Order: sequence, then structure tokens, then C-alpha cells
Amino acid sequence: MKINGLKKINIKIFKNKKGDLIKYLSSKDRFFKKFGEIYFSEIKKGQVKGWNLHKRYKCHLAVISGSVTFNFVDNRKKSKTYLKKDKVILSKKKYGILIVPPNVWFNFTTKNKISLVVNALNYPHLDSEIKKTKKL
Repeated sequence: MKINGLKKINIKIFKNKKGDLIKYLSSKDRFFKKFGEIYFSEIKKGQVKGWNLHKRYKCHLAVISGSVTFNFVDNRKKSKTYLKKDKVILSKKKYGILIVPPNVWFNFTTKNKISLVVNALNYPHLDSEIKKTKKL
């Protein structure tokens, strides 16, 4: 990853002829410290969601259906990677959890009809905690 603190955790998918088991989070995961809220976000083909920035919250993103391209920009002035950009694609074939540190802008899009993103936050959502913009 090009941005300091942005990490992808590879997670095993358990194959099953009746349908695969796709793990997301466990209380045993060292990278997930505290539960606040989990939400799902659909993204439709040709749409862009974001740019979003969480001021204090850490995001744990995974794609459970379709394929999603995430774009990131480091907004942390004291970071070694300040204003650096990164792009990560997640899907079932490229499954894992993206850990997005606070103060990193991100948006996402899909080429599928509909894709589904799941995000676990370490605190319950507050409108005052998130910044949004249309362009960076």
C-alpha cells in the first residue's frame, strides 16, 4: 500500500459446494479493537460514492458481492504519505478487509450492476464525525 496505515488483511474463504463461507470479523482479530457499528452500502454501476473522510473512526471495508474499486488520498499533514493516492480493488476473488485509518479520504465505484460493501466502524456513526466532498 502506498498510504501509511492503509492495510489489506487477507481473509480465507471456506469453499463449500452449497455456497462458500466468507469470514468478515472475529473478536479474535487483532486488527479490530472495538465494535461501534456495521453497515452495508450498495453501489450501482456508473455511480461514485464518496469522497468521505472519517475524522476519528477507523473503517474496516470488505466487498461481499461484486467488485469495487476504492480510491484513497492521505489527508494527514503529519503523515509521511501526505497527499499520496492509492487504489485498491476488492471482490470475492480479491477478498480481504481494507483498514482505512482516520483522516484518509476515500471513494468507491463498481463496474457490476450492483456491488455490496460492508464497513465496520469502531464507534457508532455520527454525522459530525464525517466529512464529505464531491472532488479532490
